[in-house]
Amino acid sequence: MTEAIAHIGQDRYSTKIDIGTRSLMADEPPSRGGGDTGPAPYELLLASLGACTAITLRMYADRKQWPLASLDVQLRLHGQGETLRIERVLAPTGLEPEQNARLAEIAERTPVTLTLKHGVPIDTKLV
Repeated sequence: MTEAIAHIGQDRYSTKIDIGTRSLMADEPPSRGGGDTGPAPYELLLASLGACTAITLRMYADRKQWPLASLDVQLRLHGQGETLRIERVLAPTGLEPEQNARLAEIAERTPVTLTLKHGVPIDTKLV
């Protein structure tokens, strides 16, 4: 099971996030009233998708013993509210065109990709 705890105090929007033995900060940029002490929530969402995509595709290439030298995953969030969409651009180096095409297919089935596409129920409780 994966767990995280987000804690916010009096420092406007600066939020400490504890994930197991690791911590990171989230915040809003000054243009939104924050102190820019860390990525904004949607930036963290894109980071999660990018990391999952990169790791999954690296695992796949390694399993296939493909000579993937590197992979950049560029992500952009477009729209607002109900019209949000994510643009993902893969830039692998070291592979043949057929292998690149296969990586693009696999990217559509990474765990975080599927979670975002299908949604996940959120049960909120107050203690």
